[in-house]
Amino acid sequence: MVLASIDHPGGVAESYRRHLKRLADDVGAYAGGPQEAAGCDLDLRRDAIRQVVAKRYGYAGSEDAYEEKDSANLMRVIDRRRGLPVVLGLIYLHVAGQLGWTARGLDFPARFLVRLEFKGERLILDPFAGGRTLEARDMRDLYKAVAGNQAELTPDQYRPVGNRNILLRIQNNVKIRYLRAERLDEALGAIELMLLFAPAEADLWREAGLLNARLDRVKEAVTALEESMRHQKSEAGRYRTSVLLRELRGRLG
Repeated sequence: MVLASIDHPGGVAESYRRHLKRLADDVGAYAGGPQEAAGCDLDLRRDAIRQVVAKRYGYAGSEDAYEEKDSANLMRVIDRRRGLPVVLGLIYLHVAGQLGWTARGLDFPARFLVRLEFKGERLILDPFAGGRTLEARDMRDLYKAVAGNQAELTPDQYRPVGNRNILLRIQNNVKIRYLRAERLDEALGAIELMLLFAPAEADLWREAGLLNARLDRVKEAVTALEESMRHQKSEAGRYRTSVLLRELRGRLG
């Protein structure tokens, strides 16, 4: 919510928190109330989330979401009930977490998916498609649509991601939209936010350096690229960054 309020300063954060609480309360009520919800089976958990979040409140994806910057902002997604898969998935994860249900985000290439777990059973939901349950063949089709017909699923596609990586994925979407619009200052701001909770990511420092260079902020570019060198583990990456550093230091005189 803090990141959303930075990008959407007119929003009143408390009203959005109340909305998220109401979502969780309504899902719990659908599942039979607080006590019953805590022990209900996996099918009822899935149905409660889908019926309340997707159908009653209307949260879903749309193809336009991939082109709109607001689709990566949680507050604007709550206002519009439309957003990117990762932001919709964040809402699903929040609701499940408030009810004490085990749910994990999956860093799937084509979509951000949510996996519900209970007593050794698992169900995978697609928040972008209104909470539709995905079977293995559905995930295979999604993956092939992105990676090509010869691609096959591997265990990596089922790997859960932590909160930090979810936030990085959201901010990366914000950055991409600013870059497409040639709003370089704001794209740099998105990267700097990402660096607050991923300060050892060499590639982020390199991106910050490149954007500062494009904005003719040579001193800041050098500082960022030096940080990238410090965190870079790849020899090839270190070499590429060192070439840029030599050029920029030459411009400083």
